[in-house]
Amino acid sequence: MNQEQVLRDLVALPPEAQRLAADFIALLRLRYAQEPSKERDAQADSKDVDFFGMWRDRTDMADSTLWTRITRLQG
Repeated sequence: MNQEQVLRDLVALPPEAQRLAADFIALLRLRYAQEPSKERDAQADSKDVDFFGMWRDRTDMADSTLWTRITRLQG
């Protein structure tokens, strides 16, 4: 299967199925991610960024994956 066919198949899906496919692709990218590059190591640690943890007290986001799915279904 070539990239053009995959893209045609993706576009032919209904919007909810396209979102699920995008989520699955993101999961695969995480699962098969390459080792961190030197460029990544040179960047600031995320804990040093001002906005890190800004939503830690949000009880509705205890499970961020569930929150994202519900939000997408409502939108």
